[in-house]
Amino acid sequence: MRVGIPKETFPGETRVSLIPAAVPPLLKSGLEVVVESGAGVAAGFPDEMFRTQGATVASRREVFSTADVILQVRAVPADASLLRANQTLIGFADPLGAPRAIHELAPSGVNLFSMELMPRITRAQSMDALSSMATIAGYKGVLLAATTLPRMFPMLMTAAGTISPARVFIMGAGVAGLQAISTARRLGAKVEAYDVRPVVKEQVQSLGAKFVELPLESADAEDRGGYAKAQDESFYKRQREMMLKVVAASDVVITTALIPGKRAPILLTTEMVEAMPPGSVIVDLAAERGGNCELTKADQVVTHNGVTILGPSNPPALVPYHASQMYSKNITTFLAHLLGKDGAKQPSFPINPDDEITRETLLTRGGQVVHERVKGL
Repeated sequence: MRVGIPKETFPGETRVSLIPAAVPPLLKSGLEVVVESGAGVAAGFPDEMFRTQGATVASRREVFSTADVILQVRAVPADASLLRANQTLIGFADPLGAPRAIHELAPSGVNLFSMELMPRITRAQSMDALSSMATIAGYKGVLLAATTLPRMFPMLMTAAGTISPARVFIMGAGVAGLQAISTARRLGAKVEAYDVRPVVKEQVQSLGAKFVELPLESADAEDRGGYAKAQDESFYKRQREMMLKVVAASDVVITTALIPGKRAPILLTTEMVEAMPPGSVIVDLAAERGGNCELTKADQVVTHNGVTILGPSNPPALVPYHASQMYSKNITTFLAHLLGKDGAKQPSFPINPDDEITRETLLTRGGQVVHERVKGL
């Protein structure tokens, strides 16, 4: 069985789905690896590094025409004209946010697996690419803020006087938010954080940040997978009213609130932005989903009333070397799970619908959309 690694064509995408160091284990398991020329260059992995590890470097058409399994970062939108029936495609597919593309791809007969739908169970932790990429986003978000802010993060005692620490407020304490807290604390900032899920208070405090508590009823704030659940507009309105004082006292606000398959909730209004001190910075890590700040424009720098608003739509692509390393580990572990002990030696790709990980991530098979959550979208 042959595994193909195409070059990513999505605008601004610099990651690669497989790094050279991951090639030998695949070869040892009985797989062949073919990589499109230039696939890893943007992430710091030239063709020669893949050749040295035993991979074949070929053209894009050859990768798609000879590979049984295609590993990508952005699997959808896909090169549908290059895919063939019974070929297996694995990657980020955005099935809940853009289900139409899944329905359009299904007739090609490809077996499409979505990395976004990896179940949050113990067996799948090493395959959880969303958490890996959120870690990168949280780290990079703080660095973007530190670079843009016209003041330093740490408190310094100098002969020229004492410099007070920057005040950083993190909205959302999921994987990205917790990493942002940790990074901001390492840089010496005074950090506060808020999340609609009260259960994360202990995690926030363990990283040295203060947890902002609001008297809001949010008992049903978390789904069974651990993700934040969408609330109604009245909840967000009351949340914004209570949050105004905290935001106004912050030098940096980093927002990370995302609801799978839905537009990001508005957490920062224009009024809240205007209450912030001149020179302060907002980094909106939900920009790809519309943003948590109503002034955010994806991949643009917006300045309003002296406040700079950054909206990077793909933060992991700004750290492509390690983002690729982490994603490569996630996707190859997932591939090994799908293949099982002897899958690489079988004539066709084995699919076990009775396995929870396989069932929850399989989107299309036999020309049909087979995932229950995506069928009706």
